[in-house]
Amino acid sequence: MTYLTPESENITSTPEIIYDTSGADPTSHKLKSRFIFPIIFIAILALVFASGMGSGYLLWGRNNSSNKASGEIEAMVNAINPKEGFKIQAKYGDFGPKLLAAGAIDIKTFEQLYQESGRPLSDKEIEVLTKGSQDQLVINRQNAHFLLNFFWALTLANKNPILDKGLIQQVSDGQIDGFASTGGWTIGQKPVTELFSSTPILSLSEDQQARVEEVAKAVYRPCCDNPTDLPDCNHGMAMLGLLELMASQNASVDEMFTAAKYVNAFWFPQQTLEQAVYFKNTQKLKYENIDARMIVSPEYSSISGFQQVQQWLANNGLLEQAPKGGSNCGV
Repeated sequence: MTYLTPESENITSTPEIIYDTSGADPTSHKLKSRFIFPIIFIAILALVFASGMGSGYLLWGRNNSSNKASGEIEAMVNAINPKEGFKIQAKYGDFGPKLLAAGAIDIKTFEQLYQESGRPLSDKEIEVLTKGSQDQLVINRQNAHFLLNFFWALTLANKNPILDKGLIQQVSDGQIDGFASTGGWTIGQKPVTELFSSTPILSLSEDQQARVEEVAKAVYRPCCDNPTDLPDCNHGMAMLGLLELMASQNASVDEMFTAAKYVNAFWFPQQTLEQAVYFKNTQKLKYENIDARMIVSPEYSSISGFQQVQQWLANNGLLEQAPKGGSNCGV
């Protein structure tokens, strides 16, 4: 179980938020406390991402403290999180304004929360939300957190069979707002139970939906043991929205897997850096050459698979000690 407390993020006068990220069962990201304040929610998301980028540099064992090793790690970081970003085979389109119209995002609250978290929205991000954009999507170190929330909102509101009939319905026990991905979304204009799969924002053909389901069943995240088609946390919900958007614009299955590989890397930079070190040492593969389907599979990107990667690194002196877990999921 992972605990986030006000003290851990230097925030005062707020309740403790507790999530179970053990991965022991499909409901592992159900909220253990529903008392969540929006400002704390966004602020911690930003801090978790920001701290994740830096913490990866600190993990490597004493045997790798030379300048050469430091240079290799820096090269890996630039491979998994390219400074120029990663181009996704999709455009923003008019989905930002549609999300506002659907009540999925309260724009004033959204802007305020980013201001108070110290990460104000850029002019481009505000334009994407209020006017839409025909620019190609590029995820980078600056906008990764924005895109996490953008796609989270998209999936929550967009009507799709995965939400209507999928695993999240089967394990919800009639309480669809009990997950981190649902109860944790507190910045909409409507209750999440009204937003959930409520608006046909993206129109998918039968073939496009099949692509989404094929990829979503195979893409995991190192915070739980659930695939993307069980989007019980913010990362899972956001990844599903990305896949839906890409499929709606006729991206191929291969392009969707590749995007998932790099988007996971921007949302889980520390864990991906550890994966990169593992593949370099076990298979002599550079990150860019790792098969996308393989690295996002449960063998490496579920929490249990990732823990095996960490253990191997620890056993071989590439970690100072075996970490207790991956990136926190749902704040």
